[in-house]
Amino acid sequence: MSDSNIQGAALITGASTGIGATYADRLAKRGQDLILVARDEARLNAQAERLRAETGVKVEVIKADLTNKADLAKLEQRLATDTAITALVNNAGVAGANDFVSTDPDAFEKMIQLNIVAVTRLASAAARNFVPRNAGTIINLASVVGLMPELNMPVYGATKAFVIYLTQGLRFQLGDSAVRLQAVLPGATRTEIWDRSGQDINAVDPNMVMDVDDMVDAALAGFDQGELVTIPSLPDAADWEAALAAKAKLYPNLSRNQPAERFR
Repeated sequence: MSDSNIQGAALITGASTGIGATYADRLAKRGQDLILVARDEARLNAQAERLRAETGVKVEVIKADLTNKADLAKLEQRLATDTAITALVNNAGVAGANDFVSTDPDAFEKMIQLNIVAVTRLASAAARNFVPRNAGTIINLASVVGLMPELNMPVYGATKAFVIYLTQGLRFQLGDSAVRLQAVLPGATRTEIWDRSGQDINAVDPNMVMDVDDMVDAALAGFDQGELVTIPSLPDAADWEAALAAKAKLYPNLSRNQPAERFR
């Protein structure tokens, strides 16, 4: 999906606005054909028309609600069988700093359905297409919230922690394949998702809020550099490597045949 590898089409979920729409713009400018997926067909069509006119790429629009089993199944079938698709940008999701006690569990279930179930099923479908061909790209949009339970977003953060783990785990399982993987962990990003989740982005310290264009450009730069996990605002990649190394020190003692001495 770099400038030297722009064959085939990228399927982007949540493509009508925000991060997904920005990915569509950037990939079209790289010469990538697009399949844009979202619930808002009118916005998708307007975007598709603009991108065709500006870049000359082929753009297809699919109206789909990824919390609807029938819509999701149709998209899975397309991803698993269409060999013209060479990339999946698993972007659709919902955010929310919901109070765990007072929030209707149905709202949490819908968040899990979109942020975990749909992401997993679409990644699985794409892998079934890409792995036999030993080619393709899966980009999963996660969040720095998935690393920070202190931010008081237990369900949303847990869904994004899942996405990070899924991507890292797939790297090990598909290690012999040329399929490329990336998890993108934005911080606060200026998109419509704030309004939809009932939060005021203007209440956030402006030094912590990144413009969506800058975020996607950084994510794609990380992809071009071969990163598995990209944190667009992190100044020094060595800090992430150090965190992984610190975690790896735990591994020899995570499963042993006796309890630790401190528990005896």
